[in-house]
Amino acid sequence: MQKYKIVVDPDLCIGAASCVTIDPNTFIMNDENKAEVLDHGEAQGGPTYEREIEMTDDERETLIMAAESCPTLAIFVYDETGEQLYPDM
Repeated sequence: MQKYKIVVDPDLCIGAASCVTIDPNTFIMNDENKAEVLDHGEAQGGPTYEREIEMTDDERETLIMAAESCPTLAIFVYDETGEQLYPDM
């Protein structure tokens, strides 16, 4: 498993919730109708706009699909080295 950093920009998020539909294990909508990142195991607190999560290759594929589904490109995904995987730079 590899560690990925997931960041949701709340200023870009319009509450389309497509990320939640595709990856409900990673994303949830908050009271302001903004996507937040869920904890995937070890207790790190409640949902937040930024979190590092260890994932399998299959989980990573689902995460990238969820990020790609965002109409405003509000979800950023980085690998362990800090390289931005999505959106492409």
